[in-house]
Amino acid sequence: MQSLYGAIADTNKKEIMAISVDRVYQKVLAIANKEQRGYITPQEFNLFADQAQMAIFEQYFYDLEQRQRGPGNSFDYADIVSNIEEKISLFEVQNDIHSLNDNSALNVPLDVYRLGVVRVRYTNGVTGNSNYNYNNLDATTFYLAEQVQQKEIDLYMKSYFTNKFGGPYYTKGRSGGSYILNVFPTASSFGTIEINYIRRPSIPQWTYVISDGLNALYNPSDAGHANFEIHASEENKLVVKILQLAGVTIKDFNLVQAATQEEVKTIQQEKQ
Repeated sequence: MQSLYGAIADTNKKEIMAISVDRVYQKVLAIANKEQRGYITPQEFNLFADQAQMAIFEQYFYDLEQRQRGPGNSFDYADIVSNIEEKISLFEVQNDIHSLNDNSALNVPLDVYRLGVVRVRYTNGVTGNSNYNYNNLDATTFYLAEQVQQKEIDLYMKSYFTNKFGGPYYTKGRSGGSYILNVFPTASSFGTIEINYIRRPSIPQWTYVISDGLNALYNPSDAGHANFEIHASEENKLVVKILQLAGVTIKDFNLVQAATQEEVKTIQQEKQ
């Protein structure tokens, strides 16, 4: 069976740019339609595209953890750990500041994938000053917060805040379907929180208009249009993963097998 990569242009360049959703769709169609394998609708492609991008994105963190256990490489461009970190860095959000609500909590942004450093600023001090020594806090300073479990809050407050300011702390939880950070001690009015995090990639969308009531024509001017956001070097992987998903849908297991073989080959090359 001919290699799928024979039908895919070489895009493995370390360019930091969006991957064209239309280019990926056209490659997928060209390979899937070869030998009359079937047609993948725009709706199906958009669904597969999101799944494929998230699968590649999530794999970064597993690969990084695995690679960090081994030795690095003195050549920057050949250092796999550095390469993975570069791909993840495209999604880093730094110093994102929000106001705390009346309960000294934050509804975490919906695009948060992994939370990093959390800092809290007590503009007007804290509540409960009679119990803990939070006098003379700098109203302009963000204090590094430590994550603790809810059941540990009282212990931390009583043990560490008696003689000096040792906080703040925060807990994670859910409320009404929202992801919540609760800050302790409770901030008085106008408390703010600063978070660093890795965001989720935006959902890719191949947008179109229907021509003559039949054919879908690419329409990049649509407000919902979105290219892939992962690193440009991942274009081939996107095509392969989408073909895997499409092969299952159109019940072409030769297509699934071919795409899987290419994926395995790529993984083996990366681990060498």
